[in-house]
Amino acid sequence: MSPRPGLHETAHYQLRVGGHLDEHWASWFGGLTLIHDDDGTTTLHGVVTDQAELHGLLAKVRDLGATLISVRVTDVPDEADGLPA
Repeated sequence: MSPRPGLHETAHYQLRVGGHLDEHWASWFGGLTLIHDDDGTTTLHGVVTDQAELHGLLAKVRDLGATLISVRVTDVPDEADGLPA
């Protein structure tokens, strides 16, 4: 099991939400990459600087009314299953 990032550590995250979000939402989500998955979900992927930014992203998912499916920390950007490097 890989160590979790600390309170003030930069980490790569994946947030999966229900439905396909339009690309224009990428800027609202701090420039995270949006990937439309075959199962009808969207994966938001990218660097999150700290826990405060992560909580801000989660609040945006809530404010958008999207269903949050999962949040995952990845060690490096291309570690994620099926995501481009």
